[in-house]
Amino acid sequence: MKIHNFDGTIAAIATAVGESGIGIVRISGRDALAIADKIFVSSNGKKPSTFRTYTIHYGWIVENSKIEKPADFIDEVILTVMRSPKTFTREDVVEINCHGGIVALRKVLDLTLEHGCRLSQPGEFTKRAFLNGRIDLAQAEAVLDIIRAKTDSALKVGTEQLKGNLSRELNKIRNLLLDSLSLIEANIDFPEEQIIPADTKKLSGQLKAAGNGLMRILESANAGKVFREGISAVICGKPNVGKSSLLNALLKQERSIVTPVAGTTRDTIEEIIDIKGIPVRIVDTAGMVAPRGLIEEKAVQRSRKYIHAADLIIMVFDGNKQLEKQDRLLMGRLSGKTTIAVINKIDLKAKLPKQKITEKFERVVEVSAKKMKNINLLEEAIADLVYRGGIRSPEPVLVSKLRHIESIRKAQKLIAEAVDSVDNNNKLSQEFIAQDIKDALVYLDNILGKKFSEELLDKIFSEFCIGK
Repeated sequence: MKIHNFDGTIAAIATAVGESGIGIVRISGRDALAIADKIFVSSNGKKPSTFRTYTIHYGWIVENSKIEKPADFIDEVILTVMRSPKTFTREDVVEINCHGGIVALRKVLDLTLEHGCRLSQPGEFTKRAFLNGRIDLAQAEAVLDIIRAKTDSALKVGTEQLKGNLSRELNKIRNLLLDSLSLIEANIDFPEEQIIPADTKKLSGQLKAAGNGLMRILESANAGKVFREGISAVICGKPNVGKSSLLNALLKQERSIVTPVAGTTRDTIEEIIDIKGIPVRIVDTAGMVAPRGLIEEKAVQRSRKYIHAADLIIMVFDGNKQLEKQDRLLMGRLSGKTTIAVINKIDLKAKLPKQKITEKFERVVEVSAKKMKNINLLEEAIADLVYRGGIRSPEPVLVSKLRHIESIRKAQKLIAEAVDSVDNNNKLSQEFIAQDIKDALVYLDNILGKKFSEELLDKIFSEFCIGK
C-alpha cells in the first residue's frame, strides 16, 4: 500500500504524565531521523541517521548536538531507531526513553518541536498506521479498547480484535457479497450478450451464508459490550444496613467511611471492580428514605437517579432487624429492576424474616460484610446473573463497539431483503437487489475503513490520548 505523505513529522509524550522510572517521547515521520540528529549525542559519536533499524543507543539529549561529549545536557537517555516501513506507523520512528519526570520529558519534547516536529494530535500515530495500511480501522479502534481495558476479559476482547479476528470474518462475508454482486451485474451490464441468468440457488445460498455470518458475529456483541464497558450496579437500602461495609468488602479495601451512625453516606461513591472478568461500576448510595434537610434531599434524589439507570440493583437488608417500613418502601420502588437481595449481618442474631425477602426477590444472598463472609457468593451471583442473561458465548467475542454493531445490523437487514427478493421472485428488478448488496457492502467497508470520511476518522481518533 502507498505510504501517505502526511503533514510533517509529529512528536508527543507517549507515556502517562507523572513521576516514573521511564518516560517516552515518540517521533514519527520522514524527518524523524534528521531531527534526532540535531538533539541526540550518542556515546560513540554516531548520528541516529546512521543507525540500523531496531537498534538501541545510549547517549544524551542536548541543545547543540555538535558537542561530542556534552557536559551540559537535558537528559541522559536511551534512543531507539525504527525505520520505515516496518514500524507502527510505517514511517521512520524514533523513541527517546527519558527519565520519567514531567519536566525532563517536557524539555525533550519542546526540543523536538523547536527542530521541526509538530505536536501530535490525539490518536495521530494510530491514524497514520491505519492510513498507511498497517492496520484496518477496526484494528485501530481495538488499540483504544486495549488502552481502556479494565479487566482481563476486556483486554482479551481488544486483543482479539487487534489480531484481526473481526476483520477476517467481515472480509469473508464481504467476498461472498462481492461474488453475489458479480452474478447479478453480469446480467445487468451485458443483457445483449445473452449471459445465462444468475443461478438463483447459488445466489440465494451465498447471500444466506453472508447473513448467517453476520448473525454469528452479532451473537457475541452483547458479551463484547459487557466485557468492554461493564455493567452498572447500585447498592441501596435503608440507613445503617451495611451498604458501605459491603462496598468495602467487594473492593477488598476501605473506600467508604463506616460508622454505627445512620446516614453516614451523604453522597454516591463510585468504583470499578472486576467480578469474574466483568467490569462492574458499583455505586454506594445514600440510605435516607425520608430526607431531613436540603443536603439529604439532594443525596436521595441522586440515589434515585442512579437506581433508575442501573443495570443491577443490590438491595441490602439488616439481618439483625425486623423488616421495616423503609425496607418495604424501597422494595416497592424496585419493581421491574434486576435485583439481588443481600441479607447482611449474618454474624449477629437473625431477626429478619427471610421468607418475606425470598417471596419478593428471586436472588437472595446472605453475607456478613464486616466479617467478609460469603462475599464470594455475592460475586458469583452477580456473574451468574450476567452470564445466564446470555452474556457468555462459546465463541470468541468478535464485536463490541456500538458503531460496529449498528453497521452490521443494517448490513444484515439489507442482505435479508435481497434474499427475500431472490427466493420469492419478487417483482423488484435485479438492479434493486444489486443495490441492497452494494449498500450492505458500504456498511461493512465503514467498519474496515475501506471507505471512510474525514469526519468519521476525526470522531474515532479524537477519543485517543496524545502519543498514541
